Amino acid sequence: MNLPLQGLQVLDLTRLLPGPLCTWHLASMGADVLKVEDRGVGDYARTFFQTPAEQATQTSSGFFQALNQHKKNIRLDLKNIDDKKHFIELVSQSDLIIESFRPGVMERLGLGPEFLMTLKPSLVYCAITGYGLTGSWKDLACHDINSLALAGILDQMRDKQGRPVMANVQIADVLGGSITAAMGCLAALWQASRSGKGSIVDVSMTDGVLAANMTAQVSVHQLGHALGPAEDLLNGGVACYNVYHSKDGKWFALGALEHKFWKIFCLTAGKPEWVDQHWSFGHGVGTVAAQELYYSVQDWFEQQSGAFILEKFAGIDCCFTPVIPLQETMQHPLFAERGMVKKDDQGKSWIQSPVKFSSTNQRT
Repeated sequence: MNLPLQGLQVLDLTRLLPGPLCTWHLASMGADVLKVEDRGVGDYARTFFQTPAEQATQTSSGFFQALNQHKKNIRLDLKNIDDKKHFIELVSQSDLIIESFRPGVMERLGLGPEFLMTLKPSLVYCAITGYGLTGSWKDLACHDINSLALAGILDQMRDKQGRPVMANVQIADVLGGSITAAMGCLAALWQASRSGKGSIVDVSMTDGVLAANMTAQVSVHQLGHALGPAEDLLNGGVACYNVYHSKDGKWFALGALEHKFWKIFCLTAGKPEWVDQHWSFGHGVGTVAAQELYYSVQDWFEQQSGAFILEKFAGIDCCFTPVIPLQETMQHPLFAERGMVKKDDQGKSWIQSPVKFSSTNQRT
């Protein structure tokens, strides 16, 4: 079947991660994305994580290649009169523009959204920024780590010694920026398709990731403050939803949040005495008793090898999985069956779109 965004014309002026990942999703769903880079260095992502071999051959980094699959590319200097005219022609043929400059940059170029929407009233204009187009913070620089810090996310990512932990997944860039922008753009495009009137989509990465901080928000409402490590239901405060390691250092994730899964886990491990020690039965979350149970479960894991644990739980349906690195993930049958990883002509494996489309009679 045709992809649902086929025919959608997108101008992508973004750089680095949030915007390019947003348009990667749109391109993966069929949109025709034209990436507009300046005539100088272009998108800084071209040199991020570049290998010595890529530097020597002036090949764009794997980071840039991953983010810009399925896109066309053009170089324009928007300060140049002829290039500006060309850009305006492209705008007249486009449905959506996405940029990630600081507020005011496009206006100073004479290409602000109000002007561009006079050329094409149905145009949707999306601006992805750190702190939004309004407010006293709008002109300040921002990266993923700053958004996480301000939105209460980094405070929730602490080890048991209370130190903030930096994950190598750019949560604010991706969730607060890319996904929020894609959602907002699609909503605005739907509105434009019915009314003929476009709109400005103002996406703050920090706003976006704040809106995702749901679990800690519950604690703030109930207690007046967020809970720390191993104090809440989903951050290590219960044994049934936690991570454990075997005697040979293999890690496993147990997500037996529901009692039925916890019971299966306990019986498979040969520990029926643990079955009724579950939060849904009043076994306190984040209590001394909960931590004692966690250590008992960890003791069981430390007596087994990783291979033994994998064999013992093979085919057991209790939300139990090994913790694996990405190189193993990209070889895992789960993702092979779903078409989530594909090789290019050079034999490199690339992660694909997570959104699958089919008509009902094509499903198996």
